[in-house]
Amino acid sequence: MRLSRRVSTKWLRGQQERFEKAGYMEPVLLDLIAALRASGVRISPSETMDALKAAALVGYKDRIILQNSLSASLAKSRHEKELFEVCFDSYFSFDGFSKPEEESPFPSAATPEAQDSHLTRMLLSGDNTELSISMREAAKKAKISEIYFFTQKSLYVQRILKGMGLEGLNRDIESLSSNESAQSQQKAGALREGREFLFEKVRDFVEGQFSLFAASATEEILDKHLRGMKLSNLEQRDFYRMHAIIKRMVKPINDYHSRRKKRAKRGSLDLKATLRENIAYQGLIFKPQWKTKKIDRPDMVVLCDVSRSVATVARFMLLFLYSLNEEVAKISSFIFCSNLVEVTHLFDKYDVDEALVRLQKGVGLGIHLGRTDYGQAFKDFKESWLDKVTNKTTILILGDARNNYGNPETGILSLLHKRGKRVIWLNPESPPFWGTGDSDMKKYLPFCSIAKKCSTVNHLERVVGLLLRTG
Repeated sequence: MRLSRRVSTKWLRGQQERFEKAGYMEPVLLDLIAALRASGVRISPSETMDALKAAALVGYKDRIILQNSLSASLAKSRHEKELFEVCFDSYFSFDGFSKPEEESPFPSAATPEAQDSHLTRMLLSGDNTELSISMREAAKKAKISEIYFFTQKSLYVQRILKGMGLEGLNRDIESLSSNESAQSQQKAGALREGREFLFEKVRDFVEGQFSLFAASATEEILDKHLRGMKLSNLEQRDFYRMHAIIKRMVKPINDYHSRRKKRAKRGSLDLKATLRENIAYQGLIFKPQWKTKKIDRPDMVVLCDVSRSVATVARFMLLFLYSLNEEVAKISSFIFCSNLVEVTHLFDKYDVDEALVRLQKGVGLGIHLGRTDYGQAFKDFKESWLDKVTNKTTILILGDARNNYGNPETGILSLLHKRGKRVIWLNPESPPFWGTGDSDMKKYLPFCSIAKKCSTVNHLERVVGLLLRTG
């Protein structure tokens, strides 16, 4: 709970001791971890166990020690530590019942009785700690951590109030109101005020929980929406979010290809290596050797069409290309329109905004942005960069294959297909349009290992799956 200077240490310790006796602190910590995950902090099950053990060791009486202990267990980077501090302060802020300076809204003459409901007795006794525990337990049962939309706030307020015993409180108010005695009328009035007080505090609590748990859900929903939207319909305001999505998407390519895969010890024994390693032991096998498999970093050549026919898609194709260059080693990048130029150096020299402007406008690159000529682009590549293609090279082509009725130079694509590992063609148009008008896509298909429609981020993600395949 957020400490103010007016809160005495003695009072705080008393509050926390009552929470601990109620067996409530572990569920509270688990909800905190759920809120941290929703805020973007990556937390594994083992780290969760470490945090629970740390909290059990240091206790809950000193807020700073608890915060530092949990931060050491859960936050792994400077950015995550910043997220942790914000989330911790927000999660452990006063819930409205826990303020010692909060005065009870009930007159002293209104005293609880044995036949009163549990919620009525808590309200009349002014036991804010019990009200806080009751509210949080009801929120836990209502699965408050699953609140995603602002339209759910009223629903969760009602669920929590019901879980706290609102129905019993309403019955007590109705029963007291029907009794004409002054004492009953006074008690009924006090309970009505208490009900309003309860509604206000629960509503504030739900607002706070929504800000904690709904942020990541909103992000996920927006990301899902953008992933399925046509690239041609995306707007500039989506640019940075798309960059983050695509960057996350292509990172597994580098992660996959840059690590050494090792079989388990119960796998295949490397007999020759085992004999060599154990010569010193006179043939006794003390150090068995197991076969390992190294997966090389991907060797890729990417050709991207930046002509006007794909202008609405080109910037996101270039964004994909930029992200590949950020995350994947050994990638040679080219753009083309009337001719073809290499742009690999551009990605190292400029940030994403500047690089994409230069790529689309051809600033200082020597590219001619006239009529699209796939044939000339292939000829340029053969004349100047054919040596970049080996039997380990994946050639990735991004474009609609609309060649303005020029020579498609299918022979060069056939050469690349034979010389390289595979040719993958991503076309923003749907297959029914391939080969119509000035499209030469059907002429190129026989020389493509894979040809796919690619008009959304979901399509791009499938391509990442294809690039991860070793075959």
